[in-house]
Amino acid sequence: MLGTPEGELALAQAVVYLASAPKSNAVYTAFAEARALARSSGSPMPPMVILNAPTKMMKGQGYGEGYIYDHDTPEGFSGQDYFPEKLGRQEFYRPVERGFEREIKKRLDYFARLRAKKRDDED
Repeated sequence: MLGTPEGELALAQAVVYLASAPKSNAVYTAFAEARALARSSGSPMPPMVILNAPTKMMKGQGYGEGYIYDHDTPEGFSGQDYFPEKLGRQEFYRPVERGFEREIKKRLDYFARLRAKKRDDED
């Protein structure tokens, strides 16, 4: 716990950090697209693979079946799709080729390649 003035200084540090951080129109656009989809699609169920099975009945119905813990994979990435089946996999954030977003794009492209490779390996 932080009291005065340490707690207030920590908040001030966070405000300055966020205020001076690079801003991204790609994030703004992605957020707007995600909100629009959420409004239009309602609340579809997540895929069974990601749902916890706290009871025997739920386990018997397939809740959590086939879930792969990312950190148990060699790459630390399972590539599983956690979007509701009704919606399918979505892509909202499309980073631009400038500034730090260029690096983020490389990382997202890497994950897309891993996901595609895992899909190919399953076929």
